[in-house]
Amino acid sequence: MTIEILVPDLPESVADATVATWHKQPGEAVERDEVLVDIETDKVVLEVPAPEAGVLEAIVEEEGATVLSKQLIAKLKPGAVAGEPTTDTTEETEASPDKRHKASLTEESNDALSPAVRRLLSEHGLEASQVKGTGVGGRITREDIEAHLANAKAAPKAEAAAPVEAPAAARSQKRVPMTRLRKTVANRLLEAKNNTAMLTTFNEVNMKPIMDLRKQYKDQFEERHGIRLGFMSFYVKAVTEALKRYPEVNASIDGEDIVYHNYFDISMAVSTPRGLVTPVLKDCDTLGFADVEKGIKELAIKGRDGKLTVDELMGGNFTITNGGVFGSLMSTPIINPPQSAILGMHKIQERPMAVDGKVEILPMMYLALSYDHRLIDGRESVGFLVTIKELLEDPARLLLDV
Repeated sequence: MTIEILVPDLPESVADATVATWHKQPGEAVERDEVLVDIETDKVVLEVPAPEAGVLEAIVEEEGATVLSKQLIAKLKPGAVAGEPTTDTTEETEASPDKRHKASLTEESNDALSPAVRRLLSEHGLEASQVKGTGVGGRITREDIEAHLANAKAAPKAEAAAPVEAPAAARSQKRVPMTRLRKTVANRLLEAKNNTAMLTTFNEVNMKPIMDLRKQYKDQFEERHGIRLGFMSFYVKAVTEALKRYPEVNASIDGEDIVYHNYFDISMAVSTPRGLVTPVLKDCDTLGFADVEKGIKELAIKGRDGKLTVDELMGGNFTITNGGVFGSLMSTPIINPPQSAILGMHKIQERPMAVDGKVEILPMMYLALSYDHRLIDGRESVGFLVTIKELLEDPARLLLDV
């Protein structure tokens, strides 16, 4: 009996998907619930687990193929053992290892190699005939290539009879297709530039009060709540309070209407190996500092591991992006449509500042608010940014609502 592996149900807003990475190759053993393949959509990566333990019999759709919901992508033989034949071909079963290896070379010359194996061979400049396969039917696996490379490095190098001048480094280039996520990000950024009257206003904030507060209470905070007290919770709480005072910044344009939101869902720009994603921390007005820190950490880990769900990426009325973690001193962030504004936080850097007629060295950070001028005027944008500055420079305001 053979089990068909199908593409999982795709979200309503997703028409099709792409086969991103096969974690198993034909002939390899799999355990129940072990991830077989990653399916990439415009928003998230869906993992397809094995429904039963057995051997992956065949891959129907290779990496890079476009697939639809419930489409057949592979076949699994339950209960089989790796190394045993998954077909009824007696001749292949009785063939000696050498014959199977020769047969596999013939198959591999006819493009029977998996995409991952072909890629490894190409990257290391190897031919299929140079590597001895240990897979089913003498197929070459990733482990075979890695073992071949390890043996090649371990072998003693013959000393050159005469010194030879090293050749100049070869000039090369590599062309790879854009991932679905990267294409989606590119289209949305271009849409924001073309369809909004985007403007950016700047300010700076003295971070010393928050840094002193964190230093004073960080140990007690972590002991009580089980999470470290970071800067992002202060940013989120300050932004939430500023959004309450300036509802235009929390609104969006829908055709010829303005939609005012009476809730505070804040998107967090997170850089992941797959690209930029903006998971949403919902109902921030109801969250305490510890809840905000835990929510941000959970979203960041999920984003890094590609575990974010569609629901966690949908919505959001305002976005916070923190380029300071990468060392950015100042930038002009791009609006995340259909939102009307985005706040950019930057690197905290000590600078000489004039305080009460004296020069003091203070940890300063630039703030940048990009906004859609069609909806938000200069008065609202500057007032919004000044409110955030005042709340961060005097954190007690967050508790006293002043």
